[in-house]
Amino acid sequence: MSLQDSLNFIGKLNARKAYNAAAVLSSFYLSRWSGKPIQWGVPFNISIEPTTNCNLGCPECPSGLKSFTRPTGNLEYEFYKKTIDEVGNDLIYLYFYFQGEPYMHPKFNELIKYAAQKKIYTVTSTNAHYLTERKARETVQSGLDRILISVDGTTQEVYEQYRKGGNLNKVIEGIKNLVKAKQDLGSSTPHIAIQFLVVKPNEHQIADVQQLGKDLGVDEVKLKTAQIYDYQNGSDLMPSIDKFSRYEKQDGGSYSIKNEMLNHCWKLWHSCVITWDGKIVPCCFDKDAQHQLGDLNSKSFSAIWRSDLYRSFRSRVLKSRKEIDICTNCSEGTKVWA
Repeated sequence: MSLQDSLNFIGKLNARKAYNAAAVLSSFYLSRWSGKPIQWGVPFNISIEPTTNCNLGCPECPSGLKSFTRPTGNLEYEFYKKTIDEVGNDLIYLYFYFQGEPYMHPKFNELIKYAAQKKIYTVTSTNAHYLTERKARETVQSGLDRILISVDGTTQEVYEQYRKGGNLNKVIEGIKNLVKAKQDLGSSTPHIAIQFLVVKPNEHQIADVQQLGKDLGVDEVKLKTAQIYDYQNGSDLMPSIDKFSRYEKQDGGSYSIKNEMLNHCWKLWHSCVITWDGKIVPCCFDKDAQHQLGDLNSKSFSAIWRSDLYRSFRSRVLKSRKEIDICTNCSEGTKVWA
């Protein structure tokens, strides 16, 4: 975080949120020590999915590939408001993304505004194809705190190798619109970060994207490692620069994930994901919602969070995380910061 972004974040905290976060953290470490799923407090970090629709066809994204087995659709506004009313007082972070392109939701900036009014730090991630001058201005006015904009190449030829169907010029135009809207409205938010997913086709443009960020006047350039679904036999997307790869080659020629599979996961204590249709899943690695832990259409969030089903899933993580399919390709969101 920059100083301005940090001050903005701190300004949204209060005693209740701090107390809840401390309770969650304490219960996590107690669970690790005891091997039992102890849970105090409620999540202070939630991701909510505005839509599963997307305009692009990225090769490692089920939304782009249209490969979901779960239903697709848009988050209903009234259902969203009801959910935020229930969980908002303890929330510190609210991430408006899971799968899909958030700006394809017809009321996306209204979703942001409702959470921002409750002094929740709001974040979204976008491919920026819908950031017209009007949308950029509405985004600034919504109170969004941080926006991640995917720029996975500094030339169209390289960019479209991953962002299938994307137009780099439109992305750059969208970034310019957002920077200008902030200036015109005299706003320090949102914090604008270009996110560069480092893959083999674009790794030679790392210095170029850092320069592009400076030229466009964004607040930050982030370099992110890529999750590969079928990584065991290698992939043309795996970068040759070791520190930007989540995987390493074994003696037999196959690949394995670098991080050690420890029997705990912070995400199961402090966060969760809510799909567009109200299903709660453990984390962002359960992209097809195969491990549903509850449905907000039939139960309250509190009842789901403290349910036997949730407790059982936490217990499985503490006992043998490697036996849970979504955990086997999990790097805990490994990122390399620029």
